[in-house]
Amino acid sequence: METPRKEKRIYRLVLTGGPCGGKTTGQSRLSTFFENLGWKVFRVPETASVLLSGGIKFGDLKEEEAYKFQENLLKTMIQIEDTFFELAKTCGRHCLIICDRGAMDASAFISKEKWERLMKDNNWNSVELRDNRYNQIIHMVSAANGAEEFYTTEDHSCRSEGVELARELDDNAAAAWIGHPYFDVIDNSTDFEGKMRRMIGSVCQKMAIDTGDRLLQNSRKLKFLVKGPLPSDDVFPRFQDFEVVHTYLHSNSPNQVRLRKRGQKGYFSYIHTVRRQRQPGGQVVEVKTQINHRDYINMLAQKDKSHFTIYKKRRCFLVNNQYFQLDIYEEPSHPRCKGMILLETYTTLEVTNLGKRLPQFINIEKEVTGDPNYSMYNLSLREDWKTSKKFCTVTAIIKDAEDLPAHEMKHNGHQNGISKCSMMNGHIKGLSDKNGIKTNGGLPTISNKV
Repeated sequence: METPRKEKRIYRLVLTGGPCGGKTTGQSRLSTFFENLGWKVFRVPETASVLLSGGIKFGDLKEEEAYKFQENLLKTMIQIEDTFFELAKTCGRHCLIICDRGAMDASAFISKEKWERLMKDNNWNSVELRDNRYNQIIHMVSAANGAEEFYTTEDHSCRSEGVELARELDDNAAAAWIGHPYFDVIDNSTDFEGKMRRMIGSVCQKMAIDTGDRLLQNSRKLKFLVKGPLPSDDVFPRFQDFEVVHTYLHSNSPNQVRLRKRGQKGYFSYIHTVRRQRQPGGQVVEVKTQINHRDYINMLAQKDKSHFTIYKKRRCFLVNNQYFQLDIYEEPSHPRCKGMILLETYTTLEVTNLGKRLPQFINIEKEVTGDPNYSMYNLSLREDWKTSKKFCTVTAIIKDAEDLPAHEMKHNGHQNGISKCSMMNGHIKGLSDKNGIKTNGGLPTISNKV
């Protein structure tokens, strides 16, 4: 019997960060790790270093010259990246594309007004360049922020920053990517070897690749209930706000299927999620696939009318090198959601140790991780919870699998999630795992303005 051919995967990763953060070493370590797994690894060079090594001194440029330089740098970066993206499509193996910085890094070096002008002049938008272009962003925190004794400029021909400037550049680089749905910050809380392991582990975890006990795999999502009202915007650190719409679809028991629409200023990205219950080892696995606007509209026809559509304002921000998402529920919704605000973050720290990193400017009532009363699936139910047969009791944390074909799912042997669920007793025509969507493991590059 012929063995079914596995669907090829293309994973687009950005390694960014401040000076002396470990990007160069990290790129090498990632390449070796994935090449040993049999993947083809493409490494996209840092465009700014290529241009600056040719004799350009950014500080010597006049204001308009600096603007044109950033514009041409971004055009060059996109073209170089697209060259590697196209090569990956024709490669016969799974492909990891590591970008040494990405499109949004350019926004860290010009004012907000000039960035918006750049977007308008070239018919670009931040949602497309940030959210739709790359699968994951890894920010390697500069040694100048937490490992000062190891900070040096000796090994980089284009680097001359002092510690204070390096910290500022590090903060700006991180702020440029706030809002990407899969943004991980790798800080200096461990030694350098531990930092490299955490970085590789973060990538493998998003891709649901089994690493056994070689890498740290205990990062998990924590959820907190926030008491309103929220402080004024000027109290928050730099943030990005998004419109978010979640729609549950009909599905075969016991799986849950939903769509997510997320965007700013009329530009959106779209995610299709299948939450698979009762996986080996008692795991609950979420498989997320990016889709385009047309597929999103077509799939809305399969909306499960026993659920409200969930509307949120999602605010993304960084505090103490910890990335947070603040979900503010909006109407129309079930009365149980009125005024609800939930804070989420991914961490390897215990809650007691995480306390110092939590934002102190908002009123956190309690942790609600795993509490079924704060599950979005349950919150969206139209029925009364006391009588509903669909109410789902979740008792542990979910394992995420980003953009992973169903037949490539691997488990690491750890029990990341357990679910008890009495739901969907009827025979409902549901979606197949693939839903007829061809993603080729990559991301659509069309602009979805609606």
